[in-house]
Amino acid sequence: MKISWLKYEKDEKSFRLPQALGFDVFSLHDLEKTDETMQNLINQKYDTIIISNEVAGFSENLIKKYQKDKNIKIVISLDNN
Repeated sequence: MKISWLKYEKDEKSFRLPQALGFDVFSLHDLEKTDETMQNLINQKYDTIIISNEVAGFSENLIKKYQKDKNIKIVISLDNN
């Protein structure tokens, strides 16, 4: 299992623990590239992608595409507020 976390670069709160522990936390500079970045992670064999709630709002295609896929899991993190 290969897990990644995906958040907006200006988001200082999300995924601090995984990042501090050295896990693969990626920051998006441009939220419009959410689907492209997620597809790149899938191509790199990440089978679980955890995305912040803010980033999820910018993904239209991939969340729907992999919703029923048993090999790829896209998890939307709950908002910290």
